[in-house]
Amino acid sequence: MQPTIMPLGDGALLVRFGATLSGAANRAAIAFARSLAELPLAGIVETVPNLVSVLLRYDPRMVQLEQLSGELRLRLYAGDNATLPPASHHTIAVTFGGEAGPDFDAVAALLQLTPAAFTGAHNASALRVLATGFAPGFVYCGFHPPELHLPRRAEVRAAVPAGSVLFAAGQTAIAATAIPTGWHVIGSTTFRNFDPRATPPTQMRAGDTIRFVPAS
Repeated sequence: MQPTIMPLGDGALLVRFGATLSGAANRAAIAFARSLAELPLAGIVETVPNLVSVLLRYDPRMVQLEQLSGELRLRLYAGDNATLPPASHHTIAVTFGGEAGPDFDAVAALLQLTPAAFTGAHNASALRVLATGFAPGFVYCGFHPPELHLPRRAEVRAAVPAGSVLFAAGQTAIAATAIPTGWHVIGSTTFRNFDPRATPPTQMRAGDTIRFVPAS
């Protein structure tokens, strides 16, 4: 799918790299956001990468939509935006199951795995940080192989605590704050990807790699 530019009101637009989540679309969105950070365009006041898109807020007093769209198209088609920036690697210790992961046993059973086999399969390979956001410090990590894909829960929990490790749709996520969620809660970690006193307030960024290990 070719990138599309979609106006959003009178001060924002969305550059979308795919209609559905895929590795290629996610890599392109991350790389394009990084290129704008390294070589900004006049008038853009905020760049927010998502799983397959990049939201741009701009000041219409500094640049008009038509001009900005043209400059973005030149940037999009000037080269290969699917090259990821240099990544940092993170190792995250997780307490799986029990009170920390109330859905852990049910998830293993749905995948027709023993709890030990599910832990091993889940931790077998490094994942990539696909995006951060939704809530402060929230991290989406993927992708797991197809045999570990499972839909979200039918019911939404009103709140899960900070540090919850979530699992659904071929991804694992980490909640840095208390949030509602329809993802399966399979464990918890002491790692927090959000500290409002720090600069920047998050440690992980899209494109980083992450490996989960059992907490000792």
